[in-house]
Amino acid sequence: MVKLNDILQQPEGRKLEFKKTLPAKAELIKTIISFANDAGGELYIGIKDNPREVIGINEDELIAIEERISNIVHDNCEPEILPEISFLTYDNKLIIKTIIYKGSNPPYHIKNKSIEESTYIRVGSTNRQASLEIIAELERHKRNVSFDSELSYLKTVDDINFNSFKDFFLEKTGEKLTTQALQKLELFQSVQGKKLSTYALILLSDDDLSKQLFPFAKIECARFKGTIPGNFIDQKTIGVNISLQPEKAYQFVLRHISEGSTDYTGVYRNDRWEYPVTAIREVIRNAVIHRDYSLTGKDIKIAIFDDKIEITSPGKLLPTIDFNDMNAGQSDIRNKILAPVFKRLGIIEQWGNGLRIIADELKKYPEIDLEWKEPGMAFRVIFIKKNFKQQQELQQELQQELQQELQQELQQELQQELQQELQQELQQETLYTKILRLIIDKPLSKKEISIQLGQKVISGQLNEVISELIDDKLIEWTIKDKPTSSKQKHLITQRGIEFIRLLKLNS
Repeated sequence: MVKLNDILQQPEGRKLEFKKTLPAKAELIKTIISFANDAGGELYIGIKDNPREVIGINEDELIAIEERISNIVHDNCEPEILPEISFLTYDNKLIIKTIIYKGSNPPYHIKNKSIEESTYIRVGSTNRQASLEIIAELERHKRNVSFDSELSYLKTVDDINFNSFKDFFLEKTGEKLTTQALQKLELFQSVQGKKLSTYALILLSDDDLSKQLFPFAKIECARFKGTIPGNFIDQKTIGVNISLQPEKAYQFVLRHISEGSTDYTGVYRNDRWEYPVTAIREVIRNAVIHRDYSLTGKDIKIAIFDDKIEITSPGKLLPTIDFNDMNAGQSDIRNKILAPVFKRLGIIEQWGNGLRIIADELKKYPEIDLEWKEPGMAFRVIFIKKNFKQQQELQQELQQELQQELQQELQQELQQELQQELQQELQQETLYTKILRLIIDKPLSKKEISIQLGQKVISGQLNEVISELIDDKLIEWTIKDKPTSSKQKHLITQRGIEFIRLLKLNS
């Protein structure tokens, strides 16, 4: 049993809510209904959430608040919800704890209102009105059936193209996918003499009906440049039948992460991926097997960044699964027809073993953190590089050092070039150096340079020397994009100034 002190350290979420005082009637009803329709939850009254602080409740008010909670739930919730209410003491302060268990008769809603307008679910730490899709899913929970077992009346089994699935099934099991095998796997049902396909078989098919009914039953993969969504380095849409999707998505990930050597055992090299690929493969498989195919407009997304890999699957985490206890051998199935098929194909290795595989693989990668979130009606698993910022800073330092070294080398090369040119010019004061000395104080045109040199006209030699100075990058034009402009002048460069300085030092 989790102690209150530990509860106080947890954030509000899917199964936990704190209130300083008894909330308003409407808010309380929504919270109670949301808990019952989802994984259940606990409401603590007498605790302020932000910042977290135990306020407590006056002892004289305890019984009255308990009765009000019971009456509100009884009078306003349908079907009946039975809250478990108790009193707790923390630092001599009294708290009311209300437990709502996951209901077995959903959808729960507000009494005397329609199910469509008054059914609520828990999304993160908030209560939201359920969509028609979610209400239908709650109805299926009550009947203990899954979405993938629903029947399609649009085509019979004989009219559906699932040839690639047949080939894949034969390859993985060594068995032909006969009518008897399909029936044993519950991929169709006979209704009034017609063999009607389940949604599971349509999802496993290559038929146009699959694209028509489930256009979002695909995986969108992307490799982004940097640490946030933005510029694509690569992207791929995997829209084949869902039995083939996990492997294709896994191969996309492998193409965009590194495999390097860590050490040697004797003469043998030990290769190691930068991420725990076995765990990533397991998460991808689970994303395909356990996604909620009833949600329209949502596909699986795999996003690879410089510092992390995110795998997002439509549908919230199943209520009975706790990602914080990965070694518990938990097993729950959203798609009751697809899961046994995936087991036959070897995509599921052993019931309840997936989280343990992920946990064991992560032990080999202490430099990788695993986080999970529920962004809206989806479940996201994130593999994060702990040292990424440190590695990035080190890389920046190395780049700076490299730039400094390159600058020093360039400076040395410049000095050497200038020294060589200087040696050639030291013998006599040439037109080459005279022009540089003339324009060191201010830019001059060719005509102005010619006058300063005592020439009546611009000589061919002057033109040649100026061109040579420009080629040597000792002078440059003031109007760079219009060399023949009548207003064109010549400006000494930093390289030219350095040349003159060295000339003076060696004169």
